[in-house]
Amino acid sequence: MHSRTITLMTFLTAAATAGVGCSSTTAPFSPPYNPQIPTNWVGAVTNAYFPLVRGTTYQYRGQTPQGLETTTVEVLPSTRTLNGVAATEVRDRVYLNGVLIEDTHDWYAQDGAGNVWYLSESAKDYENGVLVSTEGSWEWGVDGALPGVIMWSNPAAHVGEEYRQEYYKNHAEDWGKVIAVGQAVTVPYGSFSGCITIEDWVGLDPGQPRGRKTYCPQTGQVLEVKVGSSERVELISRTP
Repeated sequence: MHSRTITLMTFLTAAATAGVGCSSTTAPFSPPYNPQIPTNWVGAVTNAYFPLVRGTTYQYRGQTPQGLETTTVEVLPSTRTLNGVAATEVRDRVYLNGVLIEDTHDWYAQDGAGNVWYLSESAKDYENGVLVSTEGSWEWGVDGALPGVIMWSNPAAHVGEEYRQEYYKNHAEDWGKVIAVGQAVTVPYGSFSGCITIEDWVGLDPGQPRGRKTYCPQTGQVLEVKVGSSERVELISRTP
């Protein structure tokens, strides 16, 4: 999950939490990752902070030093089976000054406890209309890649805990941490309360600025800010 894009992101058992979380993320060479993969999955992603209703489209907008960035996130009607799990597909397209710079397909699934897992990513980066990279792409079970948690069922139970959002060694190692709950926020799409904020970062590049994403009940992600700057990418519309 590329950190520059807006992406749509109950307490697990103690053993599962120990498997997902980790204590150190300051070095490019991070500790082993041995998550306890759930065996019980549900057919739809209904997590209040990360609802993926098929057919929904989100539009985001933000001003960056390079220009106007707009993002279109679509929850597609299609699904994909990964290791026997039916995953919901989400397409994420990022434009800079109206020109496509990234086109990503992500796959998510929800376990029986309500946690949402990130199972796979197909990323394409463009420059001047030309595909220049697919780095960061990964698939659960291929070349040792493993899923991570993109959203807890009960985020309040994980405040301050560092956890992996994805894992493909030396290619895709993003992390997250719930840093606030019970938040109120206003963006062009509307005003919200009861929101949470997750700070995420690229484990392979500790020097890259971290992002803080705010998710609100029954809506999902509404805001992303970059730590140390005034950049804000905000939800401006959602259909239907």
